[in-house]
Amino acid sequence: MQLVVGRIGRAHGIKGDVSVEVRTDEPELRLGPGAVVMTDPASVGPLTVESGRVHSGRLLLRFAGVKDRNDAEALRGTLLISEVDPEERPDDPEEYYDHQLIGLDVVLTDGTLVGELTEVVHLPYQDLLTVTKPDGTEVLVPFVSQIVPTIDLENQRAVITPPAGLIDPADAVVAGSREVDADADAGAGAAADVEAAAEAAAEAAAEAEGGSESA
Repeated sequence: MQLVVGRIGRAHGIKGDVSVEVRTDEPELRLGPGAVVMTDPASVGPLTVESGRVHSGRLLLRFAGVKDRNDAEALRGTLLISEVDPEERPDDPEEYYDHQLIGLDVVLTDGTLVGELTEVVHLPYQDLLTVTKPDGTEVLVPFVSQIVPTIDLENQRAVITPPAGLIDPADAVVAGSREVDADADAGAGAAADVEAAAEAAAEAAAEAEGGSESA
């Protein structure tokens, strides 16, 4: 099975290094020194990884035969593809390959269908799951255990517990209006308290004034 494991970005420096948008949870295996990857377009590959390093949160790779910035820029936009055994599984049971996740039904804890998991987006700080809803719109769900507590490969589904507004923005509006209403009620209560205190103070002042006159 062929899987996209990265996409070449801009050239870095003048010695042929390129930045790579990583699309695999195992870059050290798929894109490590000595790894041979196929490409799309096929005409520029296959490419052999000569060296790699992380710079400012980005993976930088140098490929054999890519000697300068011009060569590196010519590769920009190229997809990097690895051959993966379909039965292969990550060593960590809490990790998954993209092809295991894509196509899963995404449901709430009560079984309500949210949509289909159509893409895994790998970012430097976390992964996101692209969920395509029945109406064709897409939402991005952070792939963290608090929001995606269950991946059930046997039943081909991912269970999510999204915060208000993540799936339906209207939920966030409702939640927000409730908070505003609560704040308004609290403000009205505070204003009433202030008014009552002012009246009490006025009465106390009047009594004091009357007392001093009678004395």
